[in-house]
Amino acid sequence: MKNAGAFIVLALLGTAAAQGPSRITMDEAIQLAQTHSPALQAARTQVPQGQAQEITANLRPNPTLAWDTQFLPLFHMSQFTSDLVNDQAQFDMGLGYLFERGKKRQHRLAAARAQTAVTRAQVSDLERTIAFNVAQEFVAVLQAESNLALAQDNLQSYQQTVSISEQRYKAGDTSEGDYLRIKLQMLQFQTDVSTAMLARTQALIALRQLIGYSAVPADFDVVGDLAYQPLKLNLDDLKALALRTRPDLAAAQRAVDAATADYQLARANGKQDLATSFNFAHVAGTSTGAFFFNIPLPVFDRNQGEIARTHFAINQSQAQSTAAAETVLADVTNAYEAVRSNSAVVALFTSGYLDASSQSREITQYAYRKGASTLLDLLYAERSYRATELAYRDALASYMTAVEQLRAAVGTRNLP
Repeated sequence: MKNAGAFIVLALLGTAAAQGPSRITMDEAIQLAQTHSPALQAARTQVPQGQAQEITANLRPNPTLAWDTQFLPLFHMSQFTSDLVNDQAQFDMGLGYLFERGKKRQHRLAAARAQTAVTRAQVSDLERTIAFNVAQEFVAVLQAESNLALAQDNLQSYQQTVSISEQRYKAGDTSEGDYLRIKLQMLQFQTDVSTAMLARTQALIALRQLIGYSAVPADFDVVGDLAYQPLKLNLDDLKALALRTRPDLAAAQRAVDAATADYQLARANGKQDLATSFNFAHVAGTSTGAFFFNIPLPVFDRNQGEIARTHFAINQSQAQSTAAAETVLADVTNAYEAVRSNSAVVALFTSGYLDASSQSREITQYAYRKGASTLLDLLYAERSYRATELAYRDALASYMTAVEQLRAAVGTRNLP
């Protein structure tokens, strides 16, 4: 039965996935994750749970109803007459209600609402985290696809070199040893293609897991390029924006309000409640009524321990809020500097190193094919070009990831 259930779940996931888009952009991937991520869906249920607790906190005490009958001749039913019931039996009925003092219900509701506000901010922070994780993995997919395209181009280009070397070997222009070394070098390029294909597949699987398996089909792909887009940013503006928009900071600030509400509730719980009741009694043919009042005397228990604890909890939450604000500022600064640093690295590659490595390879290939260059020169030019191109793609991926980190640090994807 368990295997059958698992099969049904997998079948449903496959059916749902077939309905998703087959090619998605980064913004679409983030939007799909916000809708389909199981972790986020589970976290969002905490908000209505908190709202349900608000209902509970706002409930008034229920009235109490009590009644009793006494002196009935249950074991001598022959004596059971209307006169006995009226003159000897006793009947009591009472209605009671507990009056809460200190505005306990209002403070309970305020504390519950404050906690719901904290939960709502925490869910928003999870949305921020998931958006960054999706964007980061999306960049990893773009890098893997770019590396795969590079590996395939390198393999195709080297295959031409091998073909020319074979012709030169057959014509007697090169030795058999050089030809075999060139041919063996083909293994490296073929391995690069296989490794790049595996990296792309793994990156897509990781991205699909973040988005949600039911959101996209198994053969989905991404739309976008591993490209450099310069940003003009001001650090002070980013810090000010982060202090206004970061949901984890908002959660820490809401926690101060929640701690204050708990303190007020603790003070209210120190007030003793008044229990009242009205009792109707029928005894010996006479009907009477009585009022009863009951209130504990706050001699020992005045809830002073909880009042002290919640008072210190306010100080704790205030310190945590300050720490959260400092963390936000540090995150923005670190992310800003990472964007600047990675931008400078990308600029180094585009300033001429990429063209130099490409031209060096082309010149060396042409010279080798004409017999004017050695095998070692060719292999060195190929390795240099490959290493430069891979390093450039790493720099692009690092820059794009740094930009996404800055968006997460600021708390919004719309940077000023």
